[in-house]
Amino acid sequence: MRQLLKETNGSMGIHIEPNCTAENKHLYIFYSSVMIVEFILALPLNLTVLYLFIFKLKFWKSNSNTVFLFNLVVADVLLLICLPVKAYHFQRGERRSENGFVCKAMLFMLFLNRGASIAFLTVISVDRYFNVVHPQKKNFLKALKRSPRISVLIWLLLLPLTIPTMLKTFECCNSLNREGEEDNITDTLREVVFFTQILIPFFILVFCTVQVVQRLKRKTVGDRTKLRRAVFLVTSVVLVFSICFLPCTISRMVLLIIRVNDFSKEEIAVQVYDGLMVFSYLDCLMDPLVYCFCSTNFKKLYIAKFFPFLASKDEGQTDNSTLSSGNTPTPKRTNTIRQNNVI
Repeated sequence: MRQLLKETNGSMGIHIEPNCTAENKHLYIFYSSVMIVEFILALPLNLTVLYLFIFKLKFWKSNSNTVFLFNLVVADVLLLICLPVKAYHFQRGERRSENGFVCKAMLFMLFLNRGASIAFLTVISVDRYFNVVHPQKKNFLKALKRSPRISVLIWLLLLPLTIPTMLKTFECCNSLNREGEEDNITDTLREVVFFTQILIPFFILVFCTVQVVQRLKRKTVGDRTKLRRAVFLVTSVVLVFSICFLPCTISRMVLLIIRVNDFSKEEIAVQVYDGLMVFSYLDCLMDPLVYCFCSTNFKKLYIAKFFPFLASKDEGQTDNSTLSSGNTPTPKRTNTIRQNNVI
């Protein structure tokens, strides 16, 4: 059917990429509905979190974790902006926009902000790893603890990695196309960027998690609560990563294997890949779990600000007075909050 479509449109002077039209339109309408639900649930959540980081926590005056978390929520918000556009095309039975500019702009936004989410999740876990496992070492992250420079550097490094994924064949899953081998080098480079952007951070996250857990097991005296909190954080990051990013990565591996070997299940593999990519946008809903585990006061502040009926009066007064200004009335309380924010 695809070959017939290609020949028909070729005779008419129209070029349509194979795999760009959804074979099962009803399935893609369902995918679009899922994206709309994700957008409706995640956008208010992330905007309220963004509000707290800017107006209450004043992230530019806080520690490195708060700066990294702010960049993470910015990446999530920018990713959410793309979902209505993608859902619109899925509703029409199109896997991407026929407009070249819109298509490339969507690819740029989706992959840049997905890469930023992965990068900042990884940096947060690495920072926690050094704080817990090697607290005596002055690592690079601590040297830039109160500076946004490392965050800016991450965004700049992600820009060149996004360029290969903006090529039009990527969106339609035509890498390693069987119809020609002239673009195999470009296809290989594009896929290497896609997979390394996910797999390398995943191995780093697993390593950090294992090391932090082992540190907790070796801890016989001292503040074990602080270590447990660190374990919850790195575990939550691995959980988000495993649920949101690994399935779509594995499905793309399967899809490429099917394409290279000319199997008959390619269309099913394409549909599964698209569905898991839609599922991966759930990270915008799951990232707030990381915020809660990263800062012990964030959860209390969020509840006190947006759900005051769920917070006790003492907690609400404490959160409003301490976290809105970033300072505390007594030195003892200040030290406590700094320790909580660090761990």
